[in-house]
Amino acid sequence: MKSDNEVKTNQSVALLKALHILTNDGKLNQDSRRKLKQVNHLVNFIAPLIADLQNPIIVDIGAGKSYLGFMLYDALLKQLSAGQVIGIENRTDLVEKSTALAQDCGFNRMQFLALNAADSITCNEIPPQIDIVTALHACNTATDDAIRFGLAKKAKCMVLVPCCQAEVAEKLRLKKNESFSKTPLSEIWRHPIHTREFGSQITNVLRCLQLEAAGYSVTVTELVGWEHSMKNELIIAKYTGQPRKNAQERMLAILEELNLQDLQQRYLVISH
Repeated sequence: MKSDNEVKTNQSVALLKALHILTNDGKLNQDSRRKLKQVNHLVNFIAPLIADLQNPIIVDIGAGKSYLGFMLYDALLKQLSAGQVIGIENRTDLVEKSTALAQDCGFNRMQFLALNAADSITCNEIPPQIDIVTALHACNTATDDAIRFGLAKKAKCMVLVPCCQAEVAEKLRLKKNESFSKTPLSEIWRHPIHTREFGSQITNVLRCLQLEAAGYSVTVTELVGWEHSMKNELIIAKYTGQPRKNAQERMLAILEELNLQDLQQRYLVISH
């Protein structure tokens, strides 16, 4: 292996070509090199989470073209006689393509369902309890959907890389004048670029508090260097069964202070 953003010796070149990460002649372009680096790093973070599991069930929410699911299977599950990857994606054409590719690769323990995250909670084809929830570059509220799915399915771990978060920023904009008279903190999002960035930041803060209130220990770190992607925040949550006592109280106080009470139901903890 030349470096951590090149193809690893144990990776299937045929699979990477089928995913269009490698060209037909086995080359990487700049965009696919960034993509490969991000997914490889995520696989490295997930590997120790499944090391002690006998039959790991991984559900990838908002799977898209299922780069992550295929590379997880190729790197971690292919050598095992147990374990399953389930990709959840609401675009039927992508589900059909991923299903065909899994069959071509002989990845018999991969399954793809044409569902959104909310419907997947009650889908009978998904086990009532799963081990790991992943969501790579889940846009806007899709990360929240993945968290709700993970809580409902009593996930042991959640590995989330949020992307393009607009909902909180929009609510901050709508109530900007009202907030000016309520709190001097409104200066933080007075300018549009600050509204966008602060909205993204506070969204992930609320998510972490929600997970801690539900009994997860939470680590927040970078997925890769910022030169590779600006959507780079990685949230890893591991279920401990010991909720942080003041997490929900802090979350509610933040929503009140920032005039975001409309979002209270989104972040209130569902009993694990």
